[in-house]
Amino acid sequence: MSKNPENSTRRYGRRLVPVLIAATVLLMSAGAPARATRHDPEVVGGDLAASGQFPWIVRISTGCAGTLVAPRVVLTAAHCTANIPVAGLAVTYGTVDLDDTRSARETRVTRAIVAPAFTQVVDGSDWALLQLDRKLDLPVLPVNQAPGYDTGRFTVVGWGATAENEPQQRKLRFVDVPLVPDHTCVSAYRAEGYTYRPDRMLCAGYVSGDLRDACYGDSGGPLIRRDTYGAWRQIGVVSWGIGCARPGLPGVYTQLSTYAHDLGDALDRLR
Repeated sequence: MSKNPENSTRRYGRRLVPVLIAATVLLMSAGAPARATRHDPEVVGGDLAASGQFPWIVRISTGCAGTLVAPRVVLTAAHCTANIPVAGLAVTYGTVDLDDTRSARETRVTRAIVAPAFTQVVDGSDWALLQLDRKLDLPVLPVNQAPGYDTGRFTVVGWGATAENEPQQRKLRFVDVPLVPDHTCVSAYRAEGYTYRPDRMLCAGYVSGDLRDACYGDSGGPLIRRDTYGAWRQIGVVSWGIGCARPGLPGVYTQLSTYAHDLGDALDRLR
């Protein structure tokens, strides 16, 4: 159910197949296989990002995305790193094209803090912070700390698939999605046998018509919007969903304002 491709063989439920999303934004049309689920989506129906447009986006070696929230700290989804040895984690940064050896750079992860309450994506607390082996000379993305920005229209960024049953992408994409009311997602996911938790999650996307969404490989990537000063702010983390851009099933994101205190404490320990 997650959007991480490496989790595609596990199940959280009878109809939910977790797939880590390695940061790719795509817009998907309807008509995908009826039972495919995503834990890690790519952006469906999105646009290619220009070099330097989202300088704080990174790719994690597990196939997920993340964001630089301090010079040596990356924010991602807990399901992207839980139970994975830190020694095996690396982060690619500085590029929109993962195959561009001229711009892509890599650094190692030295420490990870996974949300203490995390068990599985459908229960919430799907966030983690990774400490890098050095500070990166790149802009950082502020993390939302108050619910006032948890509304309106957002942008999702990633290297994920552009449709169900498609591979992850090498070039970064982004797509705009509107907030979906909590009651809509509560009903939609209850009908599929899952519990959407409004106090821990945000729902964003389209329930009909022009379908756009995150997809496989976008897990851990950011849900962002502009603040009152016109600067980007991270509102959520790509967490889970069923399929990609399916009618009536918007994507589900970790609501960062809910975890502002715990995130702040963890960030202070890793700076």
